[in-house]
Parts: sequence; structure tokens; C-alpha cells
Amino acid sequence: MLGKHTSGNNISQVNTSAIEVSLVSSQGFWLLIENEELFLAYADFPWFKKATIEQITNIVHPSANHLYWPSLDIDLSVESIRNPKEFPLISKVKTH
Repeated sequence: MLGKHTSGNNISQVNTSAIEVSLVSSQGFWLLIENEELFLAYADFPWFKKATIEQITNIVHPSANHLYWPSLDIDLSVESIRNPKEFPLISKVKTH
């Protein structure tokens, strides 16, 4: 969603779209970005497996295809979430 921001005579577009974590399970979590719901499986994104709900829900959306979790220092492109097999991720986190 875009909102208008006015400053003097200048009018610019400000991105006000919401990102929401709709469900966290033992297998991963669902992320709602605008009208698209995406699943982040811990098998594909192991950095989130031991994260708290607070850490998972603290998301910044700096651009259309970029998400950032500041408390976890994780950067992901939206496209890598849509197609994780096309973006092999390397992690030093051990999953058991």
C-alpha cells in the first residue's frame, strides 16, 4: 500500500505496506507480505529455528524485494523465499 507524504509543495510516495507473521510452527513460519503468503521452512532457512517469536516478527522491509530481521541480522530477498531451491543457502548453524 502506498500513502502520500506531503512536505511543502513536494508530494512523494511512501511505502506503508504491512508485513505480518501469521503462524509459527515447529516446521517454520508463514509470512504475509501485502497479498502474498509465503512459508519459511526451517529446513530451508535454519537461522530462524531457534529464534524467538519477538525476533521472527521484528522485520524491516527496506525495498520491494528485500527483507531484514535486525535482531537476527538476517537479510533475505523475497524471491529466495518464494523459490528457496533456486537460492542455495549456506549456514554455519547446525540443525539436528
